[in-house]
Amino acid sequence: MEALKQKIREEGIVLSDQVLKVDAFLNHQIYPKLMQQVGHEFAERFRGQGITKIVTIEASGIAPAVMAGLELGVPVIFARKYQSLTLKENLYISKVFSFTKQSESTIAISAKHLTAADHVLVIDDFLANGHAAKALIDLIGQAGASVAGMGIVIEKSFQEGRGLLESEGYRVESLARVSSLANGQVTFVE
Repeated sequence: MEALKQKIREEGIVLSDQVLKVDAFLNHQIYPKLMQQVGHEFAERFRGQGITKIVTIEASGIAPAVMAGLELGVPVIFARKYQSLTLKENLYISKVFSFTKQSESTIAISAKHLTAADHVLVIDDFLANGHAAKALIDLIGQAGASVAGMGIVIEKSFQEGRGLLESEGYRVESLARVSSLANGQVTFVE
């Protein structure tokens, strides 16, 4: 997706050979028009797959997931960080390690929102090692629901996430695939 790659080139900041900061347009400040284009692209790639729900993780996946949900006409569920007084009963619970935060979080989805009848598209802002994707797949599996595929805004292709997910049979569609962050430069898979 060229508009996304251009925004990464213009406003992305390479913090190390492993970390790309995109808070100027994706995960702190959000450009609605760009997110609308992202949602449209995910909808085009997964249209006709019988998707009944979209699942993401709070907070950075919400904007692209909502836009895709709008395009596909399906509800969006975000796995919440398990620290809420209102999220206590009938939960699917999993754990996820965040590379950028260097910490583990417990995430949860209410069982009333996700059932075995659902065919789910997972959307997330980044794919690196695949930990967040695997935690979301675990929650979906606890519900007995099926996974249509993974929609990733930015993939760090030099890390193992895609290989891990594809080796388990999951379809991975990434809108911008970064092959390297070496020397402070973003290089894309062409």
